[in-house]
Amino acid sequence: MRMSRMMCLVVAVCASFSVHAATPVKSAVSMSDVLKASSATDWRALNPDNTLYLELEKGRVVMELAPDFAPRHVENIKKLVRESYFDGLAIVRAQDNYVVQWADPDEKREVNTAQRKLDGEFTVKYNATLPFTRLPDVDGYAPQVGHSNGFAAGRDPKAGTTWLAHCYGALGVARGNENNSGDGTSLYVVTGHAPRQLDRNITVVGRVMQGMELLTSLPRGTGALGFYEKPEQHTRIVAIKVAADLPVAERSQLEVIRTDTPTFQKLVAAQRNRGGDWYKVPAGHIDLCNVPLPVRAVSNKVQ
Repeated sequence: MRMSRMMCLVVAVCASFSVHAATPVKSAVSMSDVLKASSATDWRALNPDNTLYLELEKGRVVMELAPDFAPRHVENIKKLVRESYFDGLAIVRAQDNYVVQWADPDEKREVNTAQRKLDGEFTVKYNATLPFTRLPDVDGYAPQVGHSNGFAAGRDPKAGTTWLAHCYGALGVARGNENNSGDGTSLYVVTGHAPRQLDRNITVVGRVMQGMELLTSLPRGTGALGFYEKPEQHTRIVAIKVAADLPVAERSQLEVIRTDTPTFQKLVAAQRNRGGDWYKVPAGHIDLCNVPLPVRAVSNKVQ
């Protein structure tokens, strides 16, 4: 019965998008064409109240949090940041084609007002008012996939749940075997091929918007799972700050493409059916984590 239902789903989806699946046609425009034609309203500024700056000695990593998908963890992480919990800690793990993780290497640092145990927010109840631009392609990890406010997400209409996907750059909350063992004191960023098998098993709280090169270029850990075996291998965290807590002049002024606009849909279509002289056969398909979510710098103006 389960197989027949799946076959029906595949048939229904293929019927709905037979032009793309059976006879993909090269796009007449490229992603760069779409972005050049975009207007100011096709972009949104990062929310400074939900933007974190991971300050390393070599530069800044900008991460935006997604409270719609993990409200309790986002609140707890911001408390930890404002308590200076992460300042002076370290990146303790860099596993090839997987993740970079930071934490307290000695596991001795105390917290103040933040919680030490939180039930996992692996999924949240789907909110019909939350924008969701659905992809037309079948996904092996979710009944439906798409984008919500600049974040790659999955959803299950029957269960009434939604969640953020483990795409490249996703910011997740490390945990042990217990569902409530991930409190945000140890965080990781996906730096390799999207490990979608982690979807709905770990709380994802946001994604990196700028500075991925500072994480992907770190030396790989030589221990099990990419953990560093010696303290001198650690990369020191200077500080993590909430953008809203800094003067405007010290903030990274960035905008991300809005995912609820016709421009974004054109961008997806261009990537699904890539044209130009180089591509001989357009795919007519795109994976959730291969959809580009461009971010651009803007003038450092007072808001």
